[in-house]
Amino acid sequence: MSTPIIDDAAKVFATPKAYTDETKFHAALTHLRANAPVSWVDVDGYRPFWAITKHADIMEIERANTLFTNSPRPVLVTAEGDELQAGIGVKTLIHMDDPQHRDVRAIGANWFRPKAMRAMKVRIDELAKIYVDKMVEKGPECDFVQEVAVNYPLYVILSLLGMPESDFPMMLKLTQELFGSDDEEFQRGTSPEDQMPALLEMFQYFTALTASRREKPTDDLASAIANALIDGEPLSDIDVVSYYLIIAAAGHDTTSATISGGLLALIENPDQRTRLRNDLCLMGLAVEEMIRWVTPVKAFMRTAVEDTAIRGVPIAAGESVLLSYPSGNRDEDIFDDPFRFDVSRDPNKHIAFGYGVHFCLGATLARMEANSFFCELLPRLDSVELAGEPKYVATTFVGGLKHLPIRYTLR
Repeated sequence: MSTPIIDDAAKVFATPKAYTDETKFHAALTHLRANAPVSWVDVDGYRPFWAITKHADIMEIERANTLFTNSPRPVLVTAEGDELQAGIGVKTLIHMDDPQHRDVRAIGANWFRPKAMRAMKVRIDELAKIYVDKMVEKGPECDFVQEVAVNYPLYVILSLLGMPESDFPMMLKLTQELFGSDDEEFQRGTSPEDQMPALLEMFQYFTALTASRREKPTDDLASAIANALIDGEPLSDIDVVSYYLIIAAAGHDTTSATISGGLLALIENPDQRTRLRNDLCLMGLAVEEMIRWVTPVKAFMRTAVEDTAIRGVPIAAGESVLLSYPSGNRDEDIFDDPFRFDVSRDPNKHIAFGYGVHFCLGATLARMEANSFFCELLPRLDSVELAGEPKYVATTFVGGLKHLPIRYTLR
């Protein structure tokens, strides 16, 4: 067993603003992969953890889902935030382990299988056209993130749930406050207590939705969740609301980050934009590359249930590890020229959707939405350039661009 390494570069993982500077952030990750791939992080305000930055190690931990569990610490928040969330009782799919995770995941699984997604494709294509048409109306300039990218996938996922369109703006605001709780632009305040109202407002909304769907079931995902039975018993109110929460929030925020980050990559790599526009058959590979490039979910946490080791570094029972997906997706041992954006990259063994039993439930939907949008946009896009500085969300969990000012000509 080697001596555990403490490298100051690993403090970036507990520094939300570090995610707003892609160049410096990835420089730190490159350093860690080479010098401290398993590094102990102990900073003020957070409970300590091990930072895992190599693709192979992340995969090893994801596979060992009985040795490394999601509970009790699935995401990195402050120590105070850990206590507050535990007190409220939030228990989404990312908080669960098997067998409960398997049973609860199965409730929504059929709604996200490829067959079900193919049935939705016509509607997704229609929405893609609607939002590209909106770009024409707003042109020749817009903030692509706030005026297009956040709304298109939001409409898709909330329609799947069966929520009325009049509630979409409210859900967008609450979602941005939840995932942007470390960002000065989106946060309600600076303390964990200040962030709780957004979560509680979501709970109140979804509690009312549950009661409505149980009284009068409809043909939508919300009804399937509200009326689901496990071992003959309905889900508890907190579990139903938690299910809605992860679908509604994660189901659109990650996709909007991929689409906006994907467009920025195409702006910054005009040769790849031209190549893709001239050969839309590459779109499947291009979408995978956008997902790798952006990696909207920055990290998940796992907790060791018994003493073990990663890369020879001892991990004690009860200690937590942080899986850095952006680092794994730039690992030089896995990806040829990982800092090159390549719309034809194949193979592309990215881990942006996780791996194993916790592989992203909505991966097929996210891929389809991005595919439909860029298949609609690129043939109509004559020119595009930055009209200002792109800005990123400060986060330790889910995020990407929050502003992308562009100037363009569209047909």
